[in-house]
Amino acid sequence: MRILMIAPEPFFEPRGTPLSIYQRLQALSTLGHHVDLLTYHIGKDVHFPNVHIHRIPHVPFVKEIKVGPSWIKPLLDLLLFIKAIGLLLTTKYDVIHTHEEAAFFGVFLAWIFRTRHIYDMHSSLPRQLKNFNFGNWSPLVRLFEILERITLRGSDAVITIGADLELLVKRINPNVNPLMVENLPFFIGSGHPQAEQIESLKEDLHLDGKSPIVYTGTFEHYQGLDLLFDSAAIVMKEDPDVCFVLVGGKQQQIEKWQERAVTLGITDHVRFVGTVSPEEAAHYMELAEILVSPRVDGTSVPLKIYSYLYAGKATIATSLIAHTQVLNEDIAYLVDPTREALAEGILRLLQDQNLRKRLGANARIFAEARFNHENYLDKMKQVYRFNQPFIEAKEKTAPALK
Repeated sequence: MRILMIAPEPFFEPRGTPLSIYQRLQALSTLGHHVDLLTYHIGKDVHFPNVHIHRIPHVPFVKEIKVGPSWIKPLLDLLLFIKAIGLLLTTKYDVIHTHEEAAFFGVFLAWIFRTRHIYDMHSSLPRQLKNFNFGNWSPLVRLFEILERITLRGSDAVITIGADLELLVKRINPNVNPLMVENLPFFIGSGHPQAEQIESLKEDLHLDGKSPIVYTGTFEHYQGLDLLFDSAAIVMKEDPDVCFVLVGGKQQQIEKWQERAVTLGITDHVRFVGTVSPEEAAHYMELAEILVSPRVDGTSVPLKIYSYLYAGKATIATSLIAHTQVLNEDIAYLVDPTREALAEGILRLLQDQNLRKRLGANARIFAEARFNHENYLDKMKQVYRFNQPFIEAKEKTAPALK
């Protein structure tokens, strides 16, 4: 099929939705589809067979896009909309596949150009506004709620990344059949880093025999770094041989948390790595004694969780729905989202090597069975099954996606 995918993101950057889009493109390419990806002017080109990247015109005063909603995105999305019309006027597409807020105009374009629309729902956008402190703008939140309802009722298929979103979709549109396509560990299939690489990394970080507690991801407030740093101060008093390694964050964010580390008196026990490629992030996960996800808000599953499980290391996470949709006590150590509970959990894992090994081994087995390329490709086939003529001919009685 010929697919127009619209992604209102800086693509490619190693974070959240762009990582998920990367996996969608890889799968659609493997399945033999032709994809025109329309995205922002910012990002690194990636190359897959039959995938072509189209970008909006360069906007000189926009050099980076922060995670979540921002006031610059309406301008960029307007440019996406105009560029999408141009592509639709010159190319006949079988499907428009949209991500995030591009779905709001994607469903309209699909109706105008008489084609199918797939909404790739990574989060509920009205909820996301609240998570990023736009919640006080009640007219804006209400507008997004209306647009989300129109989109879910007008789409031919909806992809979700977690059970919470699946329930939301079914509540708004019982007639649509949402398919949950969970993300893959990003470095799956590449194998574990070599022992020499890990030892070299430990030397570079000056760990000096310390036990590394590793966090990977963005430094947005909902990720719970406040909680992590407060708990770190407690852990240090009980176990001075521990070191927290933070992978991710922009330079300005890192400087803020370096100041916080000074205030808490834990500077010697914290290492900031900055943003790295997903493949490099795998190296830091491999050197970890414990992987940590201290999220304090949101309902969508953090992408890091899939890679944490596949890494085969003990994971400690807050017992929020964002985590418990995937994690349970057999494969992770779940704690209340308080500094005391997180600190107590980290200390428990540090003191119990057998528990760490058991959780890590169970996590790896779980990830290999559930989050693998075969399952992922099968689900993407199901998403696109409505456009296969032989199914339409032979299965006229099957439930429609719309």
